[in-house]
This record gives sequence, C-alpha cells and structure tokens, in this order.
Amino acid sequence: MPGLLAVAALVTCAAGVDRSATRAAVAPPVTARAAAERPVERPPIVPRSTWLRSADPHQQPPPRYDDRVVAVFVHHTDSPNGYDCADVPRIIGDLYAGQTGAKQWDDIGYNFLVDRCGTIYEGRAGGVDRPVTGAHAQGFNHRTAGIAAIGTFTAGVPVPKAMTDAIARLAAWKLGLGGVDPRGTVRLVSSNSLSRYPKGSTAVLPTIAGHDDGFMTSCPGAALAARLPEIRADAARYQGR
Repeated sequence: MPGLLAVAALVTCAAGVDRSATRAAVAPPVTARAAAERPVERPPIVPRSTWLRSADPHQQPPPRYDDRVVAVFVHHTDSPNGYDCADVPRIIGDLYAGQTGAKQWDDIGYNFLVDRCGTIYEGRAGGVDRPVTGAHAQGFNHRTAGIAAIGTFTAGVPVPKAMTDAIARLAAWKLGLGGVDPRGTVRLVSSNSLSRYPKGSTAVLPTIAGHDDGFMTSCPGAALAARLPEIRADAARYQGR
C-alpha cells in the first residue's frame, strides 16, 4: 500500500532526526545579527486538522518553542512520487502514525510539508506562525524550521516547479518574521554529536539549508539539493531583497 511504503521509506531520510524537542532543554546559542521583521504575506497553509485522524491513538504532548527561527532545513520524505495530491492528507497521516507509533516520537518531526502541487501543510503542532521546536535535523532542531518535500528527489528526478516555489514562499515568510536573509548564513551550535558537528561546536550553515548540511544523509536528495540556490534566490525576491 502507498501509505505503508511511505512510512517505510521515511526511515532513510528520518535517520537524521532526533527527539530533543520532547525533553526540557535550553536552546543553544546562535550568532546572528538582530534584524527587523521582513514582512512577507503568509502563504496558504493547510491546517493539521485536515490530515490528523481521530483514530490515531497518540496522546499529543504540549509543543515546545524557541525564541525565533533563524534557519530552515529542507528535506524530502523519501516516499513515492506518483501520488494524487488529493491523497496527501492520508499520506501525511500515515507518516504521523509511523513516527508517533513504532518510532515513539512525540509528534511528526517536520514543521511543514509541501506536496508536488505546491500545497503547504502544517506539520508539527504549536502554531505555524510561532517558533515551534521541531524534530527534523539531528543537532539543529533549535531555532530552525523543517520543510519536507513529499516525495523522493534523488539525482535525475524532476522536482516540480510548484513545489520549489511553495518552499521558497514559505521560507521567505518564516525567515522574514525574524528579518533573516534567505541568501545568508547563520552560526548554529550543535546539540548532538550524531550530527556532522560534535556537540557544542559551532557550524556555519546556509539560512536555507539541506538536511545533508547538518547530518550525514542523502536527504533532501541530489535533485532537490541542486534547486536550493534557486529557492534561496526566489525567497529573497519574495522578501523584496
């Protein structure tokens, strides 16, 4: 079944996430110049109530928050590409069930998910306009937002323009709340030695980064990673830069 395949395939990309958001923690420091908000119109975001199924037995704990979002990590879900966009709520529901069930995560790891038609979905609970601490990037969940492209985007796989445009618009809005330039870099402190950087060390990462920038993984796939420069440029344009 496509839903079960999606859950099984997610293991490859999700190997780099952690559940640090489920534990009380002080957010690690980040070096970034304070900046005024860069207002961008919020793109349409489908609420999680659209895909959350009442039959799922998971008891949702309260969300955790950071003080702001200074970077975005782009992922792919490493699941089948040939889906009908009308089936996406079911697909996300299956991912949620797999992560909160067998994996025993507190919630779906990604803050947002984007389908091939360019529709943006709310992922992790807590409010789309708030700096919700995710569980999407081992060592770098604090002060970042995780955006997952639904599908598998390895080398040679076409990446829909509607999808990359939606990611750019979402990143422009989310980073704009803190005045962050999508073309810039940020200094983040790793909270976990399972990332590319030992715990406590500082990493200089793009403000719109691929999952592989912070973790040893092929996520978000070579094809989607190759589109990140375009996504950064478009996000900056949407911010009026």
